[in-house]
Amino acid sequence: MASAPRVELTVLGAAREVTGSMLLVETTGGRLLIDCGLFQGRRAESRARNRELPTAACRADAAILTHAHIDHSGALPVLVRRGFAGAIHATPATRDLSALMLRDVAHLQVADAEYLNRRYGEDPDWEPVEPLYDEPAVLATLDRMIGQPYLRPFEPIPGVTATFIEAGHILGSAQVVLDIGDRQRRHRLVISGDLGRRGLPIIRDPAVPPRPIDTLVMESTYGGVQHPPIAAMADQLAAVLAEARARGGKVIVPAFALGRTQEFLHVLHELEHRGVAPGMPVFIDSPLAIDVTSVFRLHPECFDDATRALFDRDDPFAIAGLRLARTREASMAINDVEGPALIIAASGMCEGGRVLHHLRNLVEDPRTTILTIGFMAQHTLGRRIVERRPRVKIWGVERDLRARVVSLEGFSAHADTDDLEAHAAACDAGLTVLVHGEPDRQDALAERLRARGLAVAVPERGARITR
Repeated sequence: MASAPRVELTVLGAAREVTGSMLLVETTGGRLLIDCGLFQGRRAESRARNRELPTAACRADAAILTHAHIDHSGALPVLVRRGFAGAIHATPATRDLSALMLRDVAHLQVADAEYLNRRYGEDPDWEPVEPLYDEPAVLATLDRMIGQPYLRPFEPIPGVTATFIEAGHILGSAQVVLDIGDRQRRHRLVISGDLGRRGLPIIRDPAVPPRPIDTLVMESTYGGVQHPPIAAMADQLAAVLAEARARGGKVIVPAFALGRTQEFLHVLHELEHRGVAPGMPVFIDSPLAIDVTSVFRLHPECFDDATRALFDRDDPFAIAGLRLARTREASMAINDVEGPALIIAASGMCEGGRVLHHLRNLVEDPRTTILTIGFMAQHTLGRRIVERRPRVKIWGVERDLRARVVSLEGFSAHADTDDLEAHAAACDAGLTVLVHGEPDRQDALAERLRARGLAVAVPERGARITR
């Protein structure tokens, strides 16, 4: 009997770290890039890594995008600018969301470069900052994107059949099942993308890929960490808001415009229908989050049964008195609101966006509550806040962290260690490769999987795995 086809994997990003996902799959039929995300971390390192993508990635024949989060999609315009000429396959919802997310990154890149060059341009030692990409580069990238529905096989490169199945992470997120070769000589490779939790509101639970599976490439963001029960999220949020009202302060929620904001609104909607209203004005201070929420409404085919039933009679993202701050002037006007208020603003890791404005104004007020509801990568302002550093730097100025900091991990859209272990066990792959996780998290998960008898690899960036 003929042997299975040769497959080579090169982990170009998100190896022993959480951001910058990028995996190259090489077969006799060509080279396929899975995700091309921005690296987020120390500023100088981030600029260097995001500007100079690996040559191997740029030479890929085609690409597949698992979902629209920037740490998976954000470097695609750089890839195209550096000569990538292939198609980019994604679910229809991911393509629609990417149109918003990538244009937003381009706008911020251009605006930041203009500001820095204006502020420091007279310094003779200043080297002008160039944006990673602009809107025309994003439009050129979107021209290459092809929408592929869930469960409908397609051929991204010769000899490779790809199928999207639900990942349960955000709207449109997908695991990628790659069948390489033919039925007589087949290697099944599954790339998890980011996996969600079972029972999360709005979208469907992660699917179990079809077996047998030769190789599983799986994220490990929360390896070794167990999340609080999902059922407790609404009650925990109600308690935080009640305490904030009693303190008379504002609540700042750094939230990713895609996924976390909509999930947060859904839980507020649930509380309102239970008769537990926030008791304070609620602001979404993010034009991107407002637009993304509109895209959610366009894709009810991605909802779980409960949300789809609710959507038939109500808007799951609407609450009484919700105020949308699209313009800069509307954002600044929030400063004048007296008393408690709930401010949901991007970015989720506090590395940019309007949330920095609110943090600057309120971080030293002990009545303020900073409510974090998502993962904070190393070396980000969000991580320093979660770690409750005594002083934090915002826009270059050190400030005392006097605000109360509360983390509600129940809002996480990532699978926890129990979910990840269960998923890997259900896949029962010949080899499980862990990516997209910090070293301590990956090592903890690898130990649990090996105790189950699974073969596990935890590669460094640039490592090649031959199967």
